[in-house]
Amino acid sequence: MTMPDFAPVSLRDAARAVVATPVIADKLARADATGALWQAGDLPLLDDARDRPLAGRPGRPARPELLPPNRMPRRSTGVHGRIALIHALAHIELNAVDLAFDILARFADPALPRAFHDNWLQVGVEEALHFRLLDARLAALGAAYGDLPAHDGLWDAARVTADTVLARLAIVPMVLEARGLDVTPALISKMRRAGDDDTVAALEVIYRDEQGHVGFGVHWFLHVCARDGLDPMPTWQEIVRSRFRGRLKPPFNDTARSRVGLDPALYQPLAEEEAAEAAARKASAPAS
Repeated sequence: MTMPDFAPVSLRDAARAVVATPVIADKLARADATGALWQAGDLPLLDDARDRPLAGRPGRPARPELLPPNRMPRRSTGVHGRIALIHALAHIELNAVDLAFDILARFADPALPRAFHDNWLQVGVEEALHFRLLDARLAALGAAYGDLPAHDGLWDAARVTADTVLARLAIVPMVLEARGLDVTPALISKMRRAGDDDTVAALEVIYRDEQGHVGFGVHWFLHVCARDGLDPMPTWQEIVRSRFRGRLKPPFNDTARSRVGLDPALYQPLAEEEAAEAAARKASAPAS
């Protein structure tokens, strides 16, 4: 797929443009076009003379209203609850498009194998498909992306890992996307109980692809650690301790995580540390 008004000078420049584009239809089309141009051999990796600077934040439409996590309204039940859930997932997938292309824009590197860039471009194109699948479900339910407020904390992961590819790999695929492996099977079951087979089908595509994305993250994290002479387990744990703002929340889908290379010995100690710290805080809190 090509676009007459889309003429990037390199893969980095194309990825920058995807992230910066505010109109969703154009963002998704540029994601697909970037994949086609790269696979056809029509883009160099870099063009130092003409590559444009990266945006601090992704381009976004005027809606949805973006709120801090603690101001997000509680979801209702029934069809309205399903719409709210699908809307929240669509917002996650739109952010995932930008996160994938930001990896390419920020960390495109001739010292990394071509397969690194191939893999993250594949992730970006698949995330664009995921958004389209969920957006179609919203339309079928009489809603649209932007109808409800959305969480504004997701881009923090890009901001706090903008300095090193190792940190970005540790947090985005190996924490955030890995969380999808934990929660998506339950969402599929919930939608199946509601008789929403079309949403089940969309979530099954997303779940399948998420496993590949986490696997890419693990593979390239290990690659960079080996290149730089770092021990992967303590390196990952220290990055997560110092940079991840949330919590590693059990229960974990250890089966799916292990299938793509995420050993429970990597993340379980951190989850246990966090649980112990939370219990200590609760015990020391004054009685109300």
